[in-house]
Amino acid sequence: MRCERDESLRTGKIWSGDYYNEGLVSKHDQVFDKLGEECGVFGVFGHPDAAHLAYYGLHALQHRGQESAGICISDGEQFHYHRDLGLVKEIFDGKIMSGLRGTMGIAHVRYAPSSEKSSAEIKMANAQPLVFKYREGDLAIAANGSLVNAKELRDRLERAGSIFQTTGDTEVLAHLIARSSHDDIVDAVKEALHQVDGAYAFLFLTRTKLIAAKDPHGLRPFVLGKLGDAYVFASETCAFDAIGAEYVRDIEPGELLVLELGSGKLRAGRFTEPKRRAICAMEYIYFARPDSDIDAVNIHMARKRMGRRLAMESFVDADVVTGVPDSSISAAIGYAEKTGIPYEIGLIKNRYMGRTFIQPSQALREQGVKMKLSAVRKVVEGKRVVMIDDSIVRGTTSLRIVNLLREAGAKEVHVRISSPPFQNPCFYGIDTPTRKDLIAAQKSVEQIRQAINADSLYFLSHEGLLESIGRGDGSEYNRGLCTACFDNNYPTRLYGIHEDERAGMKDGNEVLGGTSSELQFMSPRSDYAKV
Repeated sequence: MRCERDESLRTGKIWSGDYYNEGLVSKHDQVFDKLGEECGVFGVFGHPDAAHLAYYGLHALQHRGQESAGICISDGEQFHYHRDLGLVKEIFDGKIMSGLRGTMGIAHVRYAPSSEKSSAEIKMANAQPLVFKYREGDLAIAANGSLVNAKELRDRLERAGSIFQTTGDTEVLAHLIARSSHDDIVDAVKEALHQVDGAYAFLFLTRTKLIAAKDPHGLRPFVLGKLGDAYVFASETCAFDAIGAEYVRDIEPGELLVLELGSGKLRAGRFTEPKRRAICAMEYIYFARPDSDIDAVNIHMARKRMGRRLAMESFVDADVVTGVPDSSISAAIGYAEKTGIPYEIGLIKNRYMGRTFIQPSQALREQGVKMKLSAVRKVVEGKRVVMIDDSIVRGTTSLRIVNLLREAGAKEVHVRISSPPFQNPCFYGIDTPTRKDLIAAQKSVEQIRQAINADSLYFLSHEGLLESIGRGDGSEYNRGLCTACFDNNYPTRLYGIHEDERAGMKDGNEVLGGTSSELQFMSPRSDYAKV
């Protein structure tokens, strides 16, 4: 079944992709004020119902992208695939699923970056898995992450005669594979991977092989599992839980795994030596589902530890603790447990809002926030509230949430953020504003506090974050995490426009100003020892 655009595209109805990604605002505002993960990947090898496993795996990974979804299955002789714009459950019906026959396949959910201002035709072209005609047969690729040297490679390839059909990074790799002198697809993939730089988890599918590869720094999460004799791959372990698979291990940085019809055996090796370990810290803070594990660390428990550490670093006397749903709930529970202040559901998210892109005015968009999120008046009225959130990007959402609590009668609103100030853009697959739109890059903590109308504000310390995540024994640099968005320490070389964006960035303490003690301006109460 070849991928075809559905009736909505033929009739001119455009899917906007404006589905909310674990946050509080429409994509119109989310572009600048909440972070967006660009994709999730899923693969299966050696199962008679590969397509349905892929469907349920994608459904579990839906939080990683809502712009488009696709599944490509091989029956050993040909591909059967379908992709479209929208959510997984809307794209794949019984008729489509019945046509996806085979025992091996790859699948993808995509979040379109804010820089992608294109027509539905272009968004459709960018939907993955991408499928190509290759001299050795069909080739499909699904990717999570971003190549920091994609523009340089693309320019070089275009000068050499390549013609691109998409605007994404993944097609660059396909052209590099096609130009390889190696006839064997595994060798061609290795050669191509040696030319790219950045953060990635790749799945490659031919008629008879499935190949998985992870970048040398291990920036993006990527896990291997088993379901009986079948092998499965996913961006997060929650996808394994959805299909009843057993987690085997995280794929190692620089590792290449190959499965081939006929042998069924997993061949594991490296296409390059691993470099400084740098797992994205924001996966632990915000992106990954609470029931997922990354590198043997459970996300929910890590976030609870962040909340507990926040309580130790920034206790404030209050009547109730609440978290911004959904990603901040775990940290709020941890804060409440450590302080003894009751945790309450003070904010409720409406999960059935749908799209809000048709709102014609800013006033109605503001009203849309209240429709997506509401404060529980009986919980916060007359109370001193500690509001826990995972990050502040542009600041507009934080202001709206604080004001929601005040309008519901909160006497005081103290904001606690379970991450350090987000000061630098990410170039590794997380959709972030440019630096001029990051409030922590432009204002001090006190200025941010005033901007969001909070009674007090505190960000988790860098060391507090590392210890809370709890990855490793401390022997690896930065505990094996990438925290470039907080400390400007990027693990890879940056190229071209990325270097231009980075130019002039300062270290976090220089931007925020002041010493650590000056930033902790909240006074502990007499029974602080209970914390």
